[in-house]
Amino acid sequence: MTEWAGAMRLALDAAQHARRDAPPNPWVGAVVFDAAGDVAGVGATRPPGGDHAEVVALAAAGERARGGTIVVTLEPCDHVGRTGPCTEAIVAAGLRRVVVGLEDPDPRVAGRGLARLRSAGLDVIEGVEADAVADQLAPYLVHRRTGRPYVVAKVAATLDGVVAMADGTSQWITGAAARADAHELRADSQAILVGAGTVRADDPALTARLPGGVREPLRVVLGRAPAEARVRPCLEMSGPLEPILEELGRRGIVQLLVEGGPRTVSQFVAAGLVDRFVWYVAPAWAGGAGTRPALDGLSTPTIGDLPRGRIVGVRSVGEDIRIDVEV
Repeated sequence: MTEWAGAMRLALDAAQHARRDAPPNPWVGAVVFDAAGDVAGVGATRPPGGDHAEVVALAAAGERARGGTIVVTLEPCDHVGRTGPCTEAIVAAGLRRVVVGLEDPDPRVAGRGLARLRSAGLDVIEGVEADAVADQLAPYLVHRRTGRPYVVAKVAATLDGVVAMADGTSQWITGAAARADAHELRADSQAILVGAGTVRADDPALTARLPGGVREPLRVVLGRAPAEARVRPCLEMSGPLEPILEELGRRGIVQLLVEGGPRTVSQFVAAGLVDRFVWYVAPAWAGGAGTRPALDGLSTPTIGDLPRGRIVGVRSVGEDIRIDVEV
């Protein structure tokens, strides 16, 4: 499988370009190699209703696809949705080999695409760079396997874990670069959730402000937002968290960014519903008297119960540090 690892990395690079526009579909990349082994076409999933990565790559390759190989990050579909089956396009193109990173857990796919390609006489190789594909598609995989969004909890705190000072002020603990990075994180999410207390205290717009313009994810407020809040229009929800996540999953929310406040984030942590932390740490300290900790309301009675995650990324963002933790 190492023979195709480099080709799969090309497909992963292509898929990343579809990360923000493909959901609720998976962001997939595909590369077509001609019979001589040269790249003939590259494609990524178009926005919902548009062509899938395989079809885009095959269109770019044209007749050069015949007798060649297609490398695709996720199993091609074999059902009719908003578009036709990708398996039919692959068979019609006259390819002789299909290299796949990961089987698609979507019940409409789930091995059927691979079986269809094998039954058509194509050589199918699967599991190439599977870990890298699973990491790139983690939100989609959680959504399809559980029906709920992949939950990212974002925190910006001092070195000693404080998110608000004794007088309640919190803007800004981190620097401009970290705040810009957080807007990129918002843009990767289809919805952003905060508690009504955060809306009352900070009156956030909860948009993703990027160099190329503004994106507007679905804004979700736990509780009631004031009538004059900037976050309107938004979706106001209340009650247990699991049904809320299930409803957001039905609405096609693949990744949910939970931004706060501390008690709201703590609720998700306590319920075991956080899939990843993105924790920005500022080189500053506040002390404990009267300040608010990042997970205000969460308590661990004994060291044996201490929740732990796995650090999957650490990098400098301006004057601050971003730590990614998989839960």
